[in-house]
Amino acid sequence: MAKTVAYFYDPDVGNFHYGAGHPMKPHRLALTHSLVLHYGLYKKMIVFKPYQASQHDMCRFHSEDYIDFLQRVSPNNMQGFTKSLNAFNVGDDCPVFPGLFEFCSRYTGASLQGATQLNNKICDIAINWAGGLHHAKKFEASGFCYVNDIVIGILELLKYHPRVLYIDIDIHHGDGVQEAFYLTDRVMTVSFHKYGNYFFPGTGDMYEVGAESGRYYCLNVPLRDGIDDQSYKHLFQPVINQVVDYYQPTCIVLQVRTNPCAHTSLPSEAAEGSEGCVCVTFCPLVWIWRAVPKSFCFSVPQCGADSLGCDRLGCFNLSIRGHGECVEYVKSFNIPLLVLGGGGYTVRNVARCWTYETSLLVDEPISDELPYSEYFEYFAPDFTLHPDVSTRIENQNSRQVSAHSHAATSALNFQSPVADGLSCEISWSPGQNNDEKQQLGCLSVCLSVNN
Repeated sequence: MAKTVAYFYDPDVGNFHYGAGHPMKPHRLALTHSLVLHYGLYKKMIVFKPYQASQHDMCRFHSEDYIDFLQRVSPNNMQGFTKSLNAFNVGDDCPVFPGLFEFCSRYTGASLQGATQLNNKICDIAINWAGGLHHAKKFEASGFCYVNDIVIGILELLKYHPRVLYIDIDIHHGDGVQEAFYLTDRVMTVSFHKYGNYFFPGTGDMYEVGAESGRYYCLNVPLRDGIDDQSYKHLFQPVINQVVDYYQPTCIVLQVRTNPCAHTSLPSEAAEGSEGCVCVTFCPLVWIWRAVPKSFCFSVPQCGADSLGCDRLGCFNLSIRGHGECVEYVKSFNIPLLVLGGGGYTVRNVARCWTYETSLLVDEPISDELPYSEYFEYFAPDFTLHPDVSTRIENQNSRQVSAHSHAATSALNFQSPVADGLSCEISWSPGQNNDEKQQLGCLSVCLSVNN
């Protein structure tokens, strides 16, 4: 049965500018929307001009002091906010620019409205390519992100959904979302990202598994440079299949960032222990299943396009088709889906990627030849949807990814989920003692990179 897809686009959101030389370009949203229009994909969706989020909406997650600061600060008065700029981490990476609060209001409102439409069953899939700013924290900006629309959207979904799965395929770790839900089992976060070599944000180690009620509801898949379509697919699909099978989310949030080459520096300690392996960690040593009907499950994927090859800040080697395969695979579970953008710093390829993924979400094949539009010259010299974006970056991940990912999933020895309405403790018994560190070490599969 055909899915109802809601598409949220604010015609002004692409007009904001972080400043000269800044890699984050909201203008990529205008290019994406133009391609969506000229391919005729809008005919397959319900198109909404989104609601603008209020300070109250943002304070569902963020502190009042921080949001009040974002509302008041501007390039003209920022000299009077020196203390606040430092306290809230607003400066070089997260600059003050004209219309900053309005920009946050527009992209956050779209994610919030998408979640509301899913809750009200107006659509099966909601798309907001302007959203997915996953680094923002409760009290501060981080990594080009000011307001964490993902967290705010998930909080809205939790009004109706007992379990939300968040999937992040940005090249950078989804630290802000992980941190927000680190203590709860109602949201499971899964992040595939570059880790090590001082790479921003320096989090996302396999041993970050959640805490208290959220212990083992946080899954990180740290990767190394140069991963390609085949390797990524052979990790992504079995991992997500296993997570969906046993977490039984009632909704999925997918962040689809597209930046594949980033090299942001961090203190050297952040990279300790990260050399020489790709780590796939399934963390539920003991999972308590509070089973409810599957019809209440939901997922939220973040589709950052910075994992594409040739991205201005990336170091992965995914093609647009390979990136799209992840989106298509998540869609195949037929669980309500909130799809968000995120990173992606080679503007023309971000637009190509998100347009292609829009076509996958609406089940509408589109031509490789780009339609003529007002932004046609951006796509020179080939003017195609699927240019060669491969790089000379060597794939430093294992050539035996398929075998190792199979070992990771089969090692879990889970029992089947319990029937609706029951509770059951499911534990993994590796045949060793109960020392948590040893058990976690057994659950962690480190993939050798020796060729």
